[in-house]
Amino acid sequence: MKLIAEKRSKNDLYDVLRFVRNNGSCTDTLMPRQGILPHDLLHYVVESALPLRHGFLSLVARGADVAFVMEAVHDPANSAVELEAVQVEAIVEGLQAQLWQGEFDEDAFLEGAALACHARGKPPFDFSPFDVRCCLYERALALHRQWSAAPYYSTLSLEFAPGAVCALSGAVT
Repeated sequence: MKLIAEKRSKNDLYDVLRFVRNNGSCTDTLMPRQGILPHDLLHYVVESALPLRHGFLSLVARGADVAFVMEAVHDPANSAVELEAVQVEAIVEGLQAQLWQGEFDEDAFLEGAALACHARGKPPFDFSPFDVRCCLYERALALHRQWSAAPYYSTLSLEFAPGAVCALSGAVT
C-alpha cells in the first residue's frame, strides 16, 4: 500500500494521509500537527519494522475503513480488538512519548508499551530479539527529519508493507 502524506499550508492544524491500496482503492485521514512525527506516520515506522500483521495500517491495507479501525484500536474498552492491533497501538504510543521526551529511554519505552497493553487486557509485544533504538526510535527520528524538511503544499510518499524491516538481530535490512 502506498501512503501519501500531504503537508498543507503553514496555518493548517492538520495534514492529510492518503492510503492507496494495492487494488487501487483509496481512503484518507487527517493528521493533527503536534510538533513531532504525526501519530499515523509512527504507525508506518512500527508496522513496517516489526513482524506484526494486524495493526492499523495492515487493517487499512486489507480494506478496512479508516474511521472504523481508528475507533476500534484506540478504544481500550474494546476487548474484541486483535492482540497485534493492541500491541501496535501501545508501541506507537510509547514511541510517541519518547519523541516528545527528546531522547530515548529504552526502559521507559518498554514499560510504557507494556502498561498500555496490560491496560487493554493484552500481553505486551516481545522486543527481546530486537534493537529497539535502531528499529524504532532511530527510524522515527529519520522520518521526522524527512517530514519536517518537506515544504508546505508538498507530499511525502512511502511504500508500506507489513514488517520486518528489522531482522531478529536488530539490524535494519
